Amino acid sequence: MKLIIAMIQPHKLPEVKQALFEAEVYKMTVSNVLGCGQQKGYSETYRGIEIDEVNLLKKIRLEIAVNEDFVERTIEAIKKGAYTGKIGDGKIFVLDLHRCIRIRTGEEGSVAIG
Repeated sequence: MKLIIAMIQPHKLPEVKQALFEAEVYKMTVSNVLGCGQQKGYSETYRGIEIDEVNLLKKIRLEIAVNEDFVERTIEAIKKGAYTGKIGDGKIFVLDLHRCIRIRTGEEGSVAIG
C-alpha cells in the first residue's frame, strides 16, 4: 500500500480529477494549501514599488491511498492532468502506507483501501 501526495496548481484540479477517473482512481482527499518551491512566489507592485515579500502561492494537495497495482497509473494520471511544462507544475510524493483501517467495518490493509 502507498500514500501518494501531490501538490498541483489549483486550475489543474479538474484535469487531474478527469485523468484519475480515466485511470479508475476514484478515491482522494483534496485540500487547499499555501506553499512555494522553485517558483519562489511572485512579486506585487504597491504604489509603484515592487514588493517580493509575497512568496506563498495557492496550491492543491491531493492525498490518495492506493494498493500496489494502482501506484503507477495514479502517478501517470496526476502527471498527465497537472502538466503545463512550466515551473510550478507541482510535485508527487510516494510514501509507504503501513496500515489502513476502515472505521465502519474494521477491515484492515488493502481491503480497507478498496
